[in-house]
Amino acid sequence: MQGGMVWCSGWRLASAVSNCGGLGLIGAGSMHPDILEEHIRKTKLATDYPFGVNVPLLYPDIDLLINIIIKEKIKIVFTSAGSPKKLTSLLHDNGVLVAHVVSSASFAAKSEEAGVDAIVAEGFEAGGHNGREETTTLTLIPSVRKTTSLPLIGAGGIATGRAMLATMILGADGVQIGSRFAISNESSAHPNFKNYVVNSHEGDTHLLMKSLIPVRLLKNKFFDKISDAESNCASKDEIQKILSKGRAKKGIFEGDIDEGELEIGQAASLIDNILPVAEIMKNIIDEYYSTLTELQNPSLYQFE
Repeated sequence: MQGGMVWCSGWRLASAVSNCGGLGLIGAGSMHPDILEEHIRKTKLATDYPFGVNVPLLYPDIDLLINIIIKEKIKIVFTSAGSPKKLTSLLHDNGVLVAHVVSSASFAAKSEEAGVDAIVAEGFEAGGHNGREETTTLTLIPSVRKTTSLPLIGAGGIATGRAMLATMILGADGVQIGSRFAISNESSAHPNFKNYVVNSHEGDTHLLMKSLIPVRLLKNKFFDKISDAESNCASKDEIQKILSKGRAKKGIFEGDIDEGELEIGQAASLIDNILPVAEIMKNIIDEYYSTLTELQNPSLYQFE
């Protein structure tokens, strides 16, 4: 499954992933309702395979987005950033399957009680908005697996076939990948952002703005402003003033790598090229199966 990332996950990316055998998601979090409707219709023209929409529940016009999803007969919705309790019943009544993104086992249990069909357990390594618990994927997946019997999708720090296999060994039934697809040819992110990620290194992302909503960002001038403010015990209002409006669009979509909010996961340091989705998918699946074959080789477990 491909992450529904703001300013990256438009119809080109969603349809490309679905056409390659994955589940593409349109990221509604950065779209006005009319833009979402346009992207849904373009995706329908570009693929005959299933796709879905990611909806952050904190979106101000959430009811308008849900009405469009129902009207366009979308069958899969991934919800995040809020409680799925209210909308899950409405979506089910209209034949929509619901997966909800959580950052802790306790939220997974509450999501199951709310009636969702699947859980996305997203670890601390993930980009964009993140969990305050700072639980890593390695710890989160088995914890959530103990908590729920629902289909479990692992997310956070997964950009390779080896990581996909590791996540599934821990108890996930599948994976959701964001950062690797954000730096693809079909991603709607600006080339400046993509190249900045390609040239990033281990340790270049950090979690900031914990007093508002924790966000994992790449270091740049905007990052330094927020970091300095937090070090000086700035209030929520002061941090919000620095954040202002449209920072993520400025950085990811418009390519301002100095003053924009550059949301990306820790897997950024593993991404050293911009590739078409078809090649990314092939690389991940090939590595998954080759690693699985290696692990099934009995000679690996013979010790003298």
